[in-house]
Amino acid sequence: MSAIIIEGVLFVALIVTVAALLYFVAVEFTPVGLRIRQARNRRHIDRAAGLVCPIHGPRDEKNLVRLASGAVMCPDCYKETFHG
Repeated sequence: MSAIIIEGVLFVALIVTVAALLYFVAVEFTPVGLRIRQARNRRHIDRAAGLVCPIHGPRDEKNLVRLASGAVMCPDCYKETFHG
């Protein structure tokens, strides 16, 4: 009974390993993978650029103020804008 369970677990592990290998090959060596990496890099750069206030400099993401429209704003700019 335990041999059947072990065989089933090893078969599932083999399938997962083959799928991971195919994903790795697709991401590293094909044009589709290049597009995925470029999109990931673009999102990372856009996120980092969104954390820099042009007036007050870089800010931590947890310190930004989210407005009702969904946009984010530097806390110092928020104070200056809404509280004079």
